[in-house]
Amino acid sequence: MLLIAWANSARPQVLISHTYFKGVMGWVLRNTGGIPLDREDPGAAIRALLEEAGSGEHFLLAIAPEGTRSKGEYWKPGFYRIAQQTGLPISLGFVDGPTRTLGIGPSFHPTGQVKMDMDFVRAFYADKQGIRPDNRTEPRLRQESD
Repeated sequence: MLLIAWANSARPQVLISHTYFKGVMGWVLRNTGGIPLDREDPGAAIRALLEEAGSGEHFLLAIAPEGTRSKGEYWKPGFYRIAQQTGLPISLGFVDGPTRTLGIGPSFHPTGQVKMDMDFVRAFYADKQGIRPDNRTEPRLRQESD
């Protein structure tokens, strides 16, 4: 997704585990839009993002809500909450291993009706499998059952 953004002269910010921000790698990550996120206490990074998103300046945040290393039961809900709190749209991007394609799909503003919004997301990703199809987590949030 970063390559697509960079190819279109966009400079997105990306939440990355704070453990990667040591030494030279930290400098490289910060200068390419990386934002350190301490998963034990994500509040500070999220508050800073919300403030920046509300500043009126161009703001683009790339988030991978699906676990990338192993199959999970739910997507992480941060992307949805950030979009709700900032009023920013959610744009759906994909990497599809079997077809060797990648791209950006539709954008939408979350309505607050989580199941309906996620039905839209599921419909978009229905024919996309990622790089490791066996690790695919169905697009759903724990909040859908609330």
